[in-house]
Amino acid sequence: MALRRAGKSRREIKELLAITSNWALNEVLRGEPPPARNFRPNAKDNARANSRELRKQGLSYNEIAAKLGVSKSSISLWVRDLPRPEFRPMDYETFRERQSAGVRRWWAAERQIRETQREVARAAAAAEIGQLNDREVLIAGAIAYWCEGAKNKPYRRSDQVIFMNSDPALVTFFLRFLDAAGIERDRLRCTVSIHESADVAAAQQFWQRVTGLEATQFRRPALKKHNPRTVRKNTGTDYHGCLRMDVLCGTSLYRKIEGWAAAAMTGSNSPDEATGP
Repeated sequence: MALRRAGKSRREIKELLAITSNWALNEVLRGEPPPARNFRPNAKDNARANSRELRKQGLSYNEIAAKLGVSKSSISLWVRDLPRPEFRPMDYETFRERQSAGVRRWWAAERQIRETQREVARAAAAAEIGQLNDREVLIAGAIAYWCEGAKNKPYRRSDQVIFMNSDPALVTFFLRFLDAAGIERDRLRCTVSIHESADVAAAQQFWQRVTGLEATQFRRPALKKHNPRTVRKNTGTDYHGCLRMDVLCGTSLYRKIEGWAAAAMTGSNSPDEATGP
């Protein structure tokens, strides 16, 4: 007992007194409390008290664990002597909010994963293409025009080159196509088509910067009448309308585009196979 009061541990006492039996050591130390240094404050006393209080309020193990940041097993040990709370049916609004929160959490992680996968795929595809030569630009430009440009109809043949699009990247590529086809930039006339409720002047300046053309090559904008009842998504500062580009004296170019597009799409020299009846 004197050794215990002097701060010796049980192992030290056994070694000093040559005691080999734990039972014998327990008997001689009966009634003698361990030294104060063997006691330490419980770091989770507050969490335990809070968990019991929350359990009395009717919260489930999962809800208590989420609020206190402790494991569900610890919650079970602390509150298992308390009566189980009555079942509380969840109202529809709470259910929908919880469901929506779960969906938002899932997409917060999944969106980044998908964006990374998308960037990897795009980078790999871009590396496959590499730099285009003039012949490849002519092929791609002819197909782009056949998708987005004005074409002859059986009831109306004009042989005019008119290209219209809202994507600045595609507009820039079409200008590169015209360069490869030997068309001078001064033969271009542009018209901005945009809703009247948008910033028309800013859109005009935007397309001038994209094309690098002179202001004198831009005609008066074509304004679309605004309908307040229509819910439009193309609004805000990022909305610049569409740009129409007309090539002056473009009959020869149009006929070449017909041939290029036909050859690219069908492997034929006959434009009729590409344009159809």
